[in-house]
Amino acid sequence: MSQSNVVFAVNRNPTREDLFARAEEISADLSRRAADLDREGRPPLAEIVKLKNAGLLNALHPTQIGGGGLDWVDGLRLVRILARGESSIGQLLGYHYVNSQYIYWALDAARAHALGSDTVARNLYWGAAVNPRDPGLVLTRRGNGYVLNGRKSFSTAARVSDYINANATLDDKIAGFAVPTNRPGYVANDDWDNIGQRLSDSGSVEFRDFPVYEEDFVGAPAAPDAAPPVLSTFNTPFIQLVFVNFYLGTAEGALQAAVDYVRTTTRPWITSGVERAADDPYVLERVGEFTAALKASAALADHAASAVQAGLARGSDVTARERGEAAAEAYTAKVHATHVALDITSRVFELTGARSTADKYRFDRFWRNVRTHTLHDPVFYKAKEVGEFVLNDRIPEVSLYS
Repeated sequence: MSQSNVVFAVNRNPTREDLFARAEEISADLSRRAADLDREGRPPLAEIVKLKNAGLLNALHPTQIGGGGLDWVDGLRLVRILARGESSIGQLLGYHYVNSQYIYWALDAARAHALGSDTVARNLYWGAAVNPRDPGLVLTRRGNGYVLNGRKSFSTAARVSDYINANATLDDKIAGFAVPTNRPGYVANDDWDNIGQRLSDSGSVEFRDFPVYEEDFVGAPAAPDAAPPVLSTFNTPFIQLVFVNFYLGTAEGALQAAVDYVRTTTRPWITSGVERAADDPYVLERVGEFTAALKASAALADHAASAVQAGLARGSDVTARERGEAAAEAYTAKVHATHVALDITSRVFELTGARSTADKYRFDRFWRNVRTHTLHDPVFYKAKEVGEFVLNDRIPEVSLYS
């Protein structure tokens, strides 16, 4: 496999232009290596190091502590750029943004500043082990602290995470906490073998008497049916927007790969009357339609990101209604992006032709990646939530999925 030679000097306070230029360069490098990376399906340890060295992990942290100071609209655009090169890396960057930024609206200001400063100073990658449909992490009191035991079947970035958000039952309550993964008792398993997102490092994790302390808790343990503070629930619309943007980035990458292939390799159909496939009217029509769909969906994604960011900016004054209205915008973008990305990634072969299905190209990876992750939570439930809001004025019910 060819090796990347993308190298950046680590620096604090990179400019917006620096961050976007570095994202584009890394994305182009990933695109060149993507078929091999997909074939091998290994944990993307080197790729995460490149994101760290480029300053991309700290892009959303405040400039006062050495971050890039970008807003969410720009952060999600960076996710889209990375996903054009390799879908899993876009996903990983987006997950890190949500998991690492969550501290700013879930913790008091002093703790958030301290943890954020440490994250930036040490260039930490944040993951999570919070899948609500996967039962079973349990905290037990022991000595002056707690021990965590149990298993999560899926934990994206299981082996590349430096820090994770997690939740577990404690007596009859649910406790949320943020902990480093270098403590004893954290076991990340190499058992992610799905057809897509093969670099997302989404295998299972186990906790074996993993130590947890009071200072790790994010808020006080609460009853399972207790309503959380509105501000603390913004992680869900933001993670849904991460999905939106790496779906779109993947589809944009698929279209670009197809366009490059048409320009260099595809032969015109025998009855087309043209000498180049790039002049075939049916190829031109499809490229135009795909491009229009992607641009429309990207505009919708940016609009939704602005809406959710505006709600978040209200801080502790934000109301459940305001959160719900912003979430509905995010879920509208999710519905549209899902359909557009699945359609384009499956249909680019109409542009490239039969020879493009050879394994060496692995153009099917774009569809496999989108198809795999769009099953994360069924899109028809997102469409139902949007319909409920429009038709019956019911805001989405708060959960880790909505």
